[in-house]
Amino acid sequence: MRIPGWKRTLLAVPFALSVAAFLPACESGGGGGGSGRVANIKPGTMPADGSWTGVYFNPQYGNLHLVETGSSVAGKWKRTDGSAWGELNGPVNANVFHFEWTEHKIGLVGPSSTSKGKGYFVYKRPPGDNIDDKLEGEWGLGSDEAGNSWDCVKQRHVVPDLKSIGGVAEPTGPSKDWK
Repeated sequence: MRIPGWKRTLLAVPFALSVAAFLPACESGGGGGGSGRVANIKPGTMPADGSWTGVYFNPQYGNLHLVETGSSVAGKWKRTDGSAWGELNGPVNANVFHFEWTEHKIGLVGPSSTSKGKGYFVYKRPPGDNIDDKLEGEWGLGSDEAGNSWDCVKQRHVVPDLKSIGGVAEPTGPSKDWK
């Protein structure tokens, strides 16, 4: 049976519209291998005596230890509830730090035990006297650099110690006490 041309057109239009609606989702980085959401942050001036090196506190993510070396920063954190620890690193440009991160869930093994993504921080000094510097930023999963807030307050007189976070994978196999 042959379908007349005008009926083929009527059948093709809904199909074309559904494909057109689907394509942007594939390109947005939502798992289709796209470039992901990127934060459009312009670098500003770093405060005169400001330094990325330090320890920054967030109630959920705990103490974030950052160490600046040249034009890059490396850091580690352990969540306040002890459920996970993570590491990040990336380039800095004045008061903007773009990073890649990996977080390891303590006590879990397998694919769901590790999460990865990207993010950014902007170093800020609030106006006023005796006010702590802070980081305002976001993190995203996979290729996304944005989507989840991560703000921290710099802790005074606390020296970062990346080794204090650990970073050694959880032990594997039975313990020596296992019977």
